[in-house]
Amino acid sequence: MKNVIFIAPPAAGKGTISEYLEHKYNYKHISTGDILRNVMKENSELGEEVKKRMEEGELIGDDIILPLFKEELLKINDKPFILDGIPRNIEQAKYLDNLFEELNVNNYTVINIVIENDLLEKRVTGRRICNGCKKTYNIFFDDFKPLTENVCNNCGSLLEARIDDNLETFKARTEKYKLETEPLINYYQQKNKLVIVEASKTQTEIVQEVEKIIEVKND
Repeated sequence: MKNVIFIAPPAAGKGTISEYLEHKYNYKHISTGDILRNVMKENSELGEEVKKRMEEGELIGDDIILPLFKEELLKINDKPFILDGIPRNIEQAKYLDNLFEELNVNNYTVINIVIENDLLEKRVTGRRICNGCKKTYNIFFDDFKPLTENVCNNCGSLLEARIDDNLETFKARTEKYKLETEPLINYYQQKNKLVIVEASKTQTEIVQEVEKIIEVKND
């Protein structure tokens, strides 16, 4: 199976697809968002700096994220992997090229998830995460609302919004995404690595499409 790099804005559906691939095909999901949230939980100067930047909608600098990311990638032990949140610009893509060469990684595909801005805004600002089991909900979509307001269906724990899931941060990140991340589309097209997936399709259709991309034969 191919390793996967996602190019997509936050809440475009990367997490849902990644969770499916993890459970069914034993992929290792490396999310820069998860890495940074774990750092924020630490009682450290770095954790406080990351928290401050994320609350203000800033993207975390390469001097912080790249060493943390490399550390996670080296833990994989030959599992197929999913990269979620990196690369976000051409400089990071070139860093990744060099790292892949160092680790002898060449079997990968880049999946660009395309989504309309209005839908993306609702996915971000309406997202709620369970404090206990980490299940994700959304207050704007009936299929993803909890049965009881602000309470997890699975474990009964309270739901909360991430500190960066607000309209102001969404607008700031969307603008930065357009400026920094979209040039990656051309970069990977030129390398013949890019495949486009439309987020407007049903979840089942998206999963089936991704399975074909990573060359998994359906039963």
